[in-house]
Amino acid sequence: MSLLPESIRQINALPEAEKHKIYSRLVPDWIVSEYKIRDLNNPDIMTLVCPSGSRAVEISLRRDPLEVDPLLYINMADTFNGQILVLLVIVNDPDSPRFNVDVDLLGNRTHFGTTSRNLPAEKAAMAAGLAPGQVRRGLRAFKRSVPIFEQFIADMGHDLFLIEPLAYHNAIVFERYGFNYLRGLNDMKEIHAGFLPGGYLHAKMDDSTPFRPSDGWNKIRIRSWAIHDGILGYPFTGFQMYKRIGVHAGINTAPDTVW
Repeated sequence: MSLLPESIRQINALPEAEKHKIYSRLVPDWIVSEYKIRDLNNPDIMTLVCPSGSRAVEISLRRDPLEVDPLLYINMADTFNGQILVLLVIVNDPDSPRFNVDVDLLGNRTHFGTTSRNLPAEKAAMAAGLAPGQVRRGLRAFKRSVPIFEQFIADMGHDLFLIEPLAYHNAIVFERYGFNYLRGLNDMKEIHAGFLPGGYLHAKMDDSTPFRPSDGWNKIRIRSWAIHDGILGYPFTGFQMYKRIGVHAGINTAPDTVW
C-alpha cells in the first residue's frame, strides 16, 4: 500500500495545504538549513504550479521572492502509462555569477539554445566551468537529491521513475548515479566512439569555434558544449532514462573520460 497518492494528478486534486505538504518533501533539508529558508509555507518562497486536473507539477524555491532564479526547480509529470517522469531539475548556487545564456542578444528566450543562442554569454559560461544550459554554477547536489526522489517515488507505490536528459553531460551524470536507458543507449555509445581518436566527431574538434577545442574530445563537459554547438549535425533529443529504486544500473557509455 502506498503512503502517498499514486499519481501527480491525484496529488494535485488534494486541498492546497495538503498537496503543498506533500511536495515540500522534495525539498532537501540541507537546502533549507544551509540557505536559511524561512518558511516553506510562504507561496512567495516555495511556489507550486499544480492545478487540480493537471498531471504535472512545477516547484520553485527561492530564498527571497525578488531573486530572479530559483534555488531549486523541479518539474514532474505523470506519463500515460502511469509512471512518474522528471522533466527538469535545477539546483542553482544563488551566490554565483549569472550568465545570460537563457536569453539571446535581442532578449528572446533561447529555450536551452534550441531556438536561438547568446554566444558571448555561452563563451563566458564555458570559460567559467559551466555546462550547456546552466545560467549559474550548480550545487553539485544530484547525489544528495536522488535518494529523496527515490523515497518520494517509493512512497507513491512505484519501483522506478523516468528522466529525460536535456544534454549529453546530463545523461552521463545520470549514468553515474545509477540510471539506465529506455531510449538512447546505443546512441550514447556511438557518440563516445565518435569522439575518440579516429572518430568522426574527433575530427570536428578542430578549434573552428570556441565550443570545439581540439583538446576537449575526452572531456564530458566540453563534449556537451560541442554537441550544443551542433557537432552531431542533429539535436540531442529523444533520450529517456530510468532509475529503479535502490538499484544502480552500472551503465558507463563514456569510459576513461574526465569531466
